[in-house]
Amino acid sequence: METKARQTPRGARELQVWAYGALGLAAIVIVWELYKLLAPADGVVIGELRVLPRTTDLSMPHIWDMLARLFEPVTRAEGAAPLWAAVGAGALVTLGIAAVGWLVGLVVGVGLALVMLRWRLAEWGLLPWIILSQTVPLIAFAPIVRSWGSKIQIGGFEWADWMSVALIASYLAFFPIAIGALRGLQSPDVIHTELMHSYGIGWWRTLVKLRVPASVPYLLPALRLGAANAVIGAVVAEVSTGLQGGLGRILIQYAGQASGDPAKAWGPIFGAIVLGLVVAGSIALLGVFLKNYRRVEVNA
Repeated sequence: METKARQTPRGARELQVWAYGALGLAAIVIVWELYKLLAPADGVVIGELRVLPRTTDLSMPHIWDMLARLFEPVTRAEGAAPLWAAVGAGALVTLGIAAVGWLVGLVVGVGLALVMLRWRLAEWGLLPWIILSQTVPLIAFAPIVRSWGSKIQIGGFEWADWMSVALIASYLAFFPIAIGALRGLQSPDVIHTELMHSYGIGWWRTLVKLRVPASVPYLLPALRLGAANAVIGAVVAEVSTGLQGGLGRILIQYAGQASGDPAKAWGPIFGAIVLGLVVAGSIALLGVFLKNYRRVEVNA
């Protein structure tokens, strides 16, 4: 007896994704509040080592206190803007820098993937170094990049501090893009590439007509991961270089005030989370225009 596989409609699948996301968020809130309610005030200590944090309001504010603080003024000064406005302004600065870093990472990552695809010797020589590059401690690397950049002067051009942050963001962004693009461009079956060769189609036309469309299910997840990495790199670089105006600097400033206002320090943390979701979601919109090529996405 033949049975028909029931296919879940696209709208139902999207609803399931949102439902799972909401459940995951609810689970985090429940675990946070349960730990705060049930765990000892001094946290979980094994021997002389504290493995889980204290549960006092100073160390772990309630979730609703953090959210309520977003709508309160940043300072007690008259006419001070609400916290969410200050965090939003910082997020816009970080977003612009991360976008530049992502674009640079996109160009470098796809360029490296094309070079490694064209010449197998280049893949053998470059791929280990690309992987090794991600082992460099970013928080120690950022001040060096800023120091080097401050010495660059070409005619009337001067290296700005934000360019160092964008360069560091691209350093994190290019890696998943390069690996995902390479895997995607190498994904067509041999029979398909041999068919193109038998028709006398050159390497470049094969790349455009066969390899690039086949790479979309690999490239889209890599682009989303690269965008999220660019945000992480920008925030960490802002912390390390001391760039004013972005989320990283706001995070340091508010963390120094946590002893008197612990919920305030979580404002830029929420801002960074939302910013990461926004940039990843914006890349997901690209999949709407490439829906004919993304029947199944493959994580790089």
